[in-house]
Amino acid sequence: MKRIVILLPLLLAALGGFACPACEKQQPALLKGISHGSGPDSNWDMVIVWIIAIIVVLTLFFSIKFLVKPGEKSKSHIKRFILSND
Repeated sequence: MKRIVILLPLLLAALGGFACPACEKQQPALLKGISHGSGPDSNWDMVIVWIIAIIVVLTLFFSIKFLVKPGEKSKSHIKRFILSND
């Protein structure tokens, strides 16, 4: 039952992301079938999308990097105080 409660909103969200036939005709080839709306109006829109995509990928990379190997080596770091405090 828990799995259904968790997966149902994810499935509904995924289905809502697909474009309807009217919107699909207005999209450029790169976005066809993925998003709703009229698509980018100019080349500047695509530049903005690519800049945002690069920021998202860099943020994801550094988030995973610092979660896997944080790199705090200092003996006075706050995590050492919390972990060793009895």
